[in-house]
Amino acid sequence: MRYGLLFCVLLAGCTVGPDYVRPKVDTPAAYKEWASANPGDSVPRGKWWETFRDPVLNGLEEQVNISNQNIRAAEAQYRQALANADAARAALYPTLNANVQGTRSQYSALVPLSNPTQSISGSTRTIYAMGLNASWEPDLWGGIRRSIEAGTANAEASGKNLESVRLSTRATLAQDYFLLRVSDDDIALLDRVTENYRHYLQIVQNQYHAGYASSASVDQAQTQLESARSQAIDLRLARAQYEHAIAALLGKAPAEFSIKPVKMAYRIPEIPAGIPSQLLQRRPDIAESERLVAAANARIGVAKSAFFPSLSISPTAGYQSTSFASWVTAPMRTWSLGPALAQTLFNGGLTRAQTNSAIAAYDAAVANYRQTVLSGFQEVEDNLAAQHILAGEAKADRASADFAKKSLDVAINQYRAGTVSYLNVITAQASELTSEKVEMDLTGRRMTACVTLIKAIGGGWRAD
Repeated sequence: MRYGLLFCVLLAGCTVGPDYVRPKVDTPAAYKEWASANPGDSVPRGKWWETFRDPVLNGLEEQVNISNQNIRAAEAQYRQALANADAARAALYPTLNANVQGTRSQYSALVPLSNPTQSISGSTRTIYAMGLNASWEPDLWGGIRRSIEAGTANAEASGKNLESVRLSTRATLAQDYFLLRVSDDDIALLDRVTENYRHYLQIVQNQYHAGYASSASVDQAQTQLESARSQAIDLRLARAQYEHAIAALLGKAPAEFSIKPVKMAYRIPEIPAGIPSQLLQRRPDIAESERLVAAANARIGVAKSAFFPSLSISPTAGYQSTSFASWVTAPMRTWSLGPALAQTLFNGGLTRAQTNSAIAAYDAAVANYRQTVLSGFQEVEDNLAAQHILAGEAKADRASADFAKKSLDVAINQYRAGTVSYLNVITAQASELTSEKVEMDLTGRRMTACVTLIKAIGGGWRAD
């Protein structure tokens, strides 16, 4: 018996299936679109949104983790994954059950009992039973331990998914907030331009009545004014939709939420991207994908353990009597103990098919992991390029806006001097408005690209 127990202990150390090794991925030494000598020193940590130094944005971001329903759902899924991992771990331990039973039976008078000494045919009998029964299946081949590995890796992946949802939600909130502020500035610009156009329309109408301007000039000025009004109305719609989107991200009904228009001082920080190899630890979606590979690897061991016999031990002990008074007494004790070894001899190739399925699922998880890494590299490169290309474009547009302003001043002076028609003024005004709107739109694109870059490098989250 002693040697048998020793043999079981030795068998318990066996674990079938491959041990997990993180899949290798090729990482470049540096990003193509980033040429800093010290690229990782200023990577955002923690509350990355504070980089923009906007107190309203800071307040909104602090509410997201509490109120956003997608984050709450991801957090609940994480708790569920932790519970599933605990459930897998419970299989390592014996199961103990208790039962108490009283059964009264009527026996047929025509069919004799198998043991005539126990009772008389046609009589009734009451049997009282009470006992404990246990069952335990030693983890001889490591199938349970592999299940625990899979459950633990799934729980870790779920935790990293929670961080992905938080990062994505906060990034979306920041982008919507900046686009709302750009809409505020665009509306203010169009309101100012509309007032100017109204003033110019009055001048042209006065000149028309005095005989110095044609009716076509009045129509052109009126058309320009109404076009500006139309654009301002359209921007107010966009602004309302951004505000509604922010309310939803905060878990609030749009009717309960509003943001006052203010003039914003845009701060566009330069976000160093670090080095590509850091991305494997900095992005929660990459970490999640890697943990799913570990879970798939463990499931191969679970499937392979079905090829081997299973040992179960099911002891029972208790009392059984036909008399309630003598129920719990020494003579009425019952017990049983014995191991059972079971082996599937034929199941039509089911075990082999399940193993092949687990191997294929692992291969798919590895491919998904590597593709997630590649997509991460692409997102960082895209937004690094956007960061410096849009900065150059904004500089060029600022120069264009300055020239458009000078051209408008010249056109107005020439019109007042009577040397050009009002069409020249309208053309110059349209050019100035377009340049200023492009400048504002570029600001919005630069701010959202900055946020997207922070999201692409993992924000302030780290796998460790």
